[in-house]
Amino acid sequence: MTDTRADAICAAAQERGFEARWAVGDLPPFVIERYGNWLAERRHAMMGELLRGVEVRLDPLQRFGWVRSALVLAAPHAYPDPGAPDDGLRVGRVGRMYWVREQGYVERVLRPHIEEIKKVCRDHGVRARDWVDQGPLPIRSYAARSGFGWIGRNGMVITPQLGTYTTLAVLLTDLEAAGAEPHKNRCGSCTRCIPACPTGALLGDGTLDAKRCISYWTTQHPGLIPTDMWGPMGDWVFGCDVCQEVCPWNAKAERFWSGYRPEAALAHPDLRTFFSAYGDSGAFERLYAGSAFARAGRGRVARNAIVVFANTGDASFRPYCRLGASDVDPIVRATAAHGLVRLGDRRTAARLLEDPDESVQREARTALLGEPGDTEDVKEPAGVTAGTG
Repeated sequence: MTDTRADAICAAAQERGFEARWAVGDLPPFVIERYGNWLAERRHAMMGELLRGVEVRLDPLQRFGWVRSALVLAAPHAYPDPGAPDDGLRVGRVGRMYWVREQGYVERVLRPHIEEIKKVCRDHGVRARDWVDQGPLPIRSYAARSGFGWIGRNGMVITPQLGTYTTLAVLLTDLEAAGAEPHKNRCGSCTRCIPACPTGALLGDGTLDAKRCISYWTTQHPGLIPTDMWGPMGDWVFGCDVCQEVCPWNAKAERFWSGYRPEAALAHPDLRTFFSAYGDSGAFERLYAGSAFARAGRGRVARNAIVVFANTGDASFRPYCRLGASDVDPIVRATAAHGLVRLGDRRTAARLLEDPDESVQREARTALLGEPGDTEDVKEPAGVTAGTG
């Protein structure tokens, strides 16, 4: 009886295009210990939400005593690059998972299918509750527990067929479903991802230090990006795929779930649209509604764009940094101070010494005193010098 129901539910998921595997409902002690150590070492950066309810997240039976198993669902997203539009300022790169409307595919696309699978569970007398991708559960650990794949040195779940490009979901159920044997770790002696990481964020044991991760700084961090992270960020506007791009298991990953619709405007955004001075006040919200850019907020992506402009070393991007210097968001203005100095426009950066926000003044002063100089003379308020150069 149990095997039949488990097979029927798994088949219903597969009919909807998902890869589906069963795992037992509890996690092994070493997973819990490793996660606890990772938090204790403050590898989570400023993601304080990861500290809340840790015991329940790692042991859902504490909250849901009826849980006996977990159905792991994977929607592959190794979709092709939709190509850059011909117009606009299309500079820099965006992580592949952000090429689709984030809220759109979770709520409008994935959610109906997951609800249908939950209905199949109910029809078979099985209780179920779901979590999608970055929910409160350690979803990658459940995926590894199910035998779907293994957690590689880049911290991603890797499968031979799909590589790392997958969106994961978990349904906790009260079904006594037998879990598969854990997948053998097939990274072997390969360590390509570790030296390839521009910031040295990968720790080599399947975990990473978020404080060194480009994806964290560009998609999660709310404040200024430390200037020592600027160079390693390179041209990453939002997210980072380096550790996935070098993974041999992704070399032939081409499958993607039929519900995904990657958009050229998200894969290659017009960076001008990130600034408050460009277009009317609602332009950004209309253009990026439902996207990861909208979730992060206009100010954060404008901040990222300035870093990318500065990293090019191309003075032709000065006008866009000047847009940042007049932005309504002080984080953007403070970032622009450093970007302008790096691109040789100390004159505009110096105006930010009189910004109404003290944090912007401080960053402008740091940029002017600490960044390499240029050939332009700058007259600054008494008591402040432009530094050498």
